[in-house]
Amino acid sequence: MRPVYHPEGLYDDDKRSVASDNAGEKPMLQLWHQKGRCPEGTVPIRRTKKDDLLRASSLRQYGRKRHTAVNPMSIDPNMLNEGGHQHAIAYVEGDKYYGAKATINVWEPKIQQPNEFSLSQLWILGGSFGEDLNSIEAGWQVSPDLYGDNNTRLFTYWTSDAYQATGCYNILCSGFIQINSEIAMGASIFPISNIAGSQYDISILIWKDPKEGNWWMQFGKEYVLGYWPSFLFSYLANSASMIEWGGEVVNSEPDGAHTSTQMGSGQFPEEGFGKASYFKNIQVVDSSNQLKAPRGVGTYTEQSSCYDVQNGNNGDWGTYFYYGGPGKNSNCP
Repeated sequence: MRPVYHPEGLYDDDKRSVASDNAGEKPMLQLWHQKGRCPEGTVPIRRTKKDDLLRASSLRQYGRKRHTAVNPMSIDPNMLNEGGHQHAIAYVEGDKYYGAKATINVWEPKIQQPNEFSLSQLWILGGSFGEDLNSIEAGWQVSPDLYGDNNTRLFTYWTSDAYQATGCYNILCSGFIQINSEIAMGASIFPISNIAGSQYDISILIWKDPKEGNWWMQFGKEYVLGYWPSFLFSYLANSASMIEWGGEVVNSEPDGAHTSTQMGSGQFPEEGFGKASYFKNIQVVDSSNQLKAPRGVGTYTEQSSCYDVQNGNNGDWGTYFYYGGPGKNSNCP
């Protein structure tokens, strides 16, 4: 019911960030907390209703992604909008990774079509980008088809075969084992950032317990949510070979033009703090279970005129990047 080990360096980092930018951070809650909490020894589960199933293209597809993660290392220009997914990400590869962490600015991007989504997440990836990709993912998303509304929601995802037959969002299939009674998967996050107004963010840490080998998820400073058992995976049973952080949208090209579905805040990265969405204090867990700043961070986007990414480094924010965009505009027809 608990991880044997947390990554080293986790709490030093928290002390430093509390001292330096506590003024800018406010604690995040979930909307359902306004109505009460769950008793100890239980877990909150978002109710699946008939309408949720009816919105899915098929029962088999309910709660599943229909595509693969992006491989920034081998981009075929002909595949840029293959499957209609577009990204603005930072990534590291070339080492063995045992986890990742990020503090993610929370927004409520506008979605043009109900079958599109906009999300901001981290990806823990193992294997090739063929039929056998292993992925563990967590972050926030707006997905009208999946949830029936435009709320920003906490989510997780996993697959061990490149999104074909295994895995799902949240706890819509067996896989992720929840142990926390306070935070619900797929529940609305509250409050949300405003342009030139208050900024809110969430911290997500996923790491592999060196003793038991399971992949654990922590939300914020105190909520250990649960774990993905090691046996779900092939490559990730050992370690990850790539970590990605950033945004993804579905561009279904309504009316033959680029979608106006927003990524992040809907503003381009150069707008900066208070307008553009950010990931800050991005870190990886190394083989000695230490949280470290990532080395050799690359960035990738398919069409920077639609959604872009700009990374940087400073004392308070560590390794960070701004990302996102409006989608359709005069430079992205």
